[in-house]
Amino acid sequence: MIPANTTGPGNTIVQYGDPGPAHVLSVYADLRCPYCKRMENGLGAVMEQAADAGRFTIEYQFAALIDDGVGGTGSLEALAALGAAADEGQKPFMRYLHELYAEQPDESDDAFADRDRLLALSGEVEALHTEGFRKKVRDGAYLPWAQRVAAAFETSTVPGTPTVLIDVTPIPVISPAGYSITTEAFLAQLPDQPRS
Repeated sequence: MIPANTTGPGNTIVQYGDPGPAHVLSVYADLRCPYCKRMENGLGAVMEQAADAGRFTIEYQFAALIDDGVGGTGSLEALAALGAAADEGQKPFMRYLHELYAEQPDESDDAFADRDRLLALSGEVEALHTEGFRKKVRDGAYLPWAQRVAAAFETSTVPGTPTVLIDVTPIPVISPAGYSITTEAFLAQLPDQPRS
């Protein structure tokens, strides 16, 4: 099974926004990564609004580095639930992504491995109040897909998470102090004109 709104080799990339814009913002993240949470809490809505305005399409590529490094399955389980959210549409996917990061447990706590916990968090997203979504999460329907997504990250050249590229150019999203950069600093890194 492959979620809707995915693209790339093996459909391992979740796409947000109209594929028409000339620019692509590639976001590499782990749902258990605390620095990814800082990026998302600081810039997630900004990225969403810029994509909605047609400045770029976002391509999310997820990792399970914390599962591997700290132990557990929370990154993969949360990603499988996020895949089920993508089936409900781009906006439900984005709302659920925001909610998962807002309620991210401590890095050492594998709370996202609990499917009941993931379903409880989906309660904040009205579009996910469907039996289809709940069944996919309860059954782990997209866990094999999540494993393929994580494996694709492992074979990439991306050094870690969070990593963000505009087209193929890396741009910083975390300050030297370890927190999200400002909205203004992020937007200043975006190209003004479409690619020729």
